[in-house]
Amino acid sequence: MNAMILAAGRGERMRPLTDHCPKPLLSVGGRPLLDWHLARLEAAGFERVVINTAWLGEAIRAHVAGLAPTRLEVRMIDEGDHALETAGGIANALPLLGPEPFVVINSDVWCDLDLAMLPREPEGLGHLVLVDNPAHHPQGDFHFDGYAILRDGDTPRYTFAGIGCYRPELFAGLRPQVAPLAPLLARACERRQLTGHYHHGEWWDVGTPARLHALNARLTPD
Repeated sequence: MNAMILAAGRGERMRPLTDHCPKPLLSVGGRPLLDWHLARLEAAGFERVVINTAWLGEAIRAHVAGLAPTRLEVRMIDEGDHALETAGGIANALPLLGPEPFVVINSDVWCDLDLAMLPREPEGLGHLVLVDNPAHHPQGDFHFDGYAILRDGDTPRYTFAGIGCYRPELFAGLRPQVAPLAPLLARACERRQLTGHYHHGEWWDVGTPARLHALNARLTPD
């Protein structure tokens, strides 16, 4: 199974840390965020991972080139000076991801999920990992009935973890252009074409210097 790590963002909320270091290379627990994702993908048996770049992409490419060889094939795809956002970046990478379902991970999250648990053949158009709503996002993203992800309803709301498995058909007709993922997911929800599961373990949105510091404190022994 193939995967993609979204690594093209500017990281505005992380400034000034990301002025000279791309967000995926920020260190947590003594290693770059990107390396955590690569290690978990390899451990789960993935065969290829595509990493998109834009801001400070040359630093990411140099870092990947310097990693020790593994069974995981890493392919890079550059989006130029301006990132294509989530859906646009995925659409741009579809030729490398292939015709089968693939996993996408936001590079600015840290999660102890065993990626082998994700479905190889999701029902509908996709399968999302959901977590409890963090303090900085108390309203959550989706309603969830334990199986299907819903846009509206009386079921509890959870936060999208930035980890999902998608069929290429979710992006049908989308050209490589600046485009967010949220509208595609909302449309799939309305058609009941998204499933999901709740992750009980640890999950961190490493979106600000304060949250990066908190995660480092959590992962670094006293």
